[in-house]
Amino acid sequence: MGFNSSLRAHAGASEPNLSRRSFLTRAGIAATGALLFPSFDAYAYSLSRERTLYLYNKHTGEDMTLVCCPERNYDRGLLRQFSHFLRDHHADESCPMDPGLIDILYAISAMTRSSGTFEIISGYRAPETNRMLRRHSHGVAEHSLHMEGKAIDLRMSDVSTRTIRKTALALQYGGVGYYRRADFVHLDTGRIRSW
Repeated sequence: MGFNSSLRAHAGASEPNLSRRSFLTRAGIAATGALLFPSFDAYAYSLSRERTLYLYNKHTGEDMTLVCCPERNYDRGLLRQFSHFLRDHHADESCPMDPGLIDILYAISAMTRSSGTFEIISGYRAPETNRMLRRHSHGVAEHSLHMEGKAIDLRMSDVSTRTIRKTALALQYGGVGYYRRADFVHLDTGRIRSW
């Protein structure tokens, strides 16, 4: 699967995401609490601006550019492209990915002041792929949120996985798993927990 697609997608009008306001509030508190920004005002200003996110899918060789801002809702076209980009490369299947994952990527990018690329290791997983991975690794959950389109495994080109983990923990937005030896972080929109 060698083609590279560069998608410039803008946030536009769509159905409202009721959790967005609470996400932005949590992100601001996390940034202030973690002392990653000098003040809440500075962070709030960064949240009101468009931010370009660069993603690279390690398994398909594709890249994607998202121009987004969590103050606006993501349009359906962008969400379809995001879901296709994070498809299960083993089964060549996709499912609708939770737009909250884009919010998390945006916040991590803003809080770390990254201008680098998110390297995607895993997005959606079909049930048969999850079963296959469980046979080869004890670190794969039987009821993984990857199968629901609510999880992503990644690293970043200009931010250490340790810093990604610390930032995601400060956000308190969902699950955070740190795989130090494999050098990646699991992020999900499920209940708040860490491992």
